[in-house]
Amino acid sequence: MSFCTQCGARVQDAHLFCWNCGTRAETVSPLVQPAPQSRYSPAPPPAPAPPKRFAQMFGLDPRVAFLTLIVDMMLNAGDLLSGGLLEPVSIAAGLVLGYIVYKAQIHWYGDDKESAKIKALILGLLTAIPTPIPEILYVPAGLLGLYHRFRFRTKELHS
Repeated sequence: MSFCTQCGARVQDAHLFCWNCGTRAETVSPLVQPAPQSRYSPAPPPAPAPPKRFAQMFGLDPRVAFLTLIVDMMLNAGDLLSGGLLEPVSIAAGLVLGYIVYKAQIHWYGDDKESAKIKALILGLLTAIPTPIPEILYVPAGLLGLYHRFRFRTKELHS
């Protein structure tokens, strides 16, 4: 009885090559079957993700925070003057702003897709709400983003 030295498959004695991988078969004692050898080296384990800092988790890119603040202020002023008739416009603007925030947070701020999606949904929802209260959140989040950006940039300069 023969076994393939590459993949360990059984090869009939009359055959000279493995039917599974094509390697030349060697005669081995039937009690001892060679361990299959992998042709591929195992992939290294993935590196653990670095822990997210407070500014990365809750910060916004300053440009996104400024855009959101301006859009929200314009929509709130329009809702106040129209008596709420522009609410459909606010909802549409919230959807568009959410998409812009999603793309910008990934490309400008370095968020992963899940974090960017959560931030975009929150900002889109808060923009669609016709109150000035959410504006209190945009400024601190933008300041956190500004801090994160300067800290990250100074790390790159010192490296």
